[in-house]
Amino acid sequence: MDASKESEPQLTSNRTTVEPKSDREIVVTRTFDAPARIVFQAWTTPELFRRWWIPKSMPVPLLSYEADIRAGGSYRLVFGHDAAQPMAFFGTYLEVTPHSRIVWTNDEAGDDGAVTTVTLEEKGGKTLQVLHELYRSKQARDAALASGAYSGMGETFEQLDELLVTLGTTARSS
Repeated sequence: MDASKESEPQLTSNRTTVEPKSDREIVVTRTFDAPARIVFQAWTTPELFRRWWIPKSMPVPLLSYEADIRAGGSYRLVFGHDAAQPMAFFGTYLEVTPHSRIVWTNDEAGDDGAVTTVTLEEKGGKTLQVLHELYRSKQARDAALASGAYSGMGETFEQLDELLVTLGTTARSS
């Protein structure tokens, strides 16, 4: 047995599921082999968030990310190859409860914007993450599903897995 491989961080084989739950809701779940405090850190630290949020297979770079992560604070993500024609996603944090819950609006879609809730539940050193999106109408939910917005979620959360392995290793060694 190779002892050096035993000490190397390992990625998990956890699956991401995406399910429409009602005419207005979509729920994405994933379990991470990391404590909730580290998963929460990855969601709420802009420098970390930038490292995992965009699927590597998408050729759209994140040009900027600004966030004031507290209830009443706001965020703004800007994507695109050309700064003259950026795509911006923005909204307001409605609730930020350390290590367990983040709720924000998605205002770029106007009246069709969803409210996103991420909950983190830790059991035995693993964290169940539930990302819940509530749209204002069935048409808005269906348009989001048809846009492919959820097709990269598995890859996105695999990238979060990679980051969590690094953060967990760093936390254990410090």
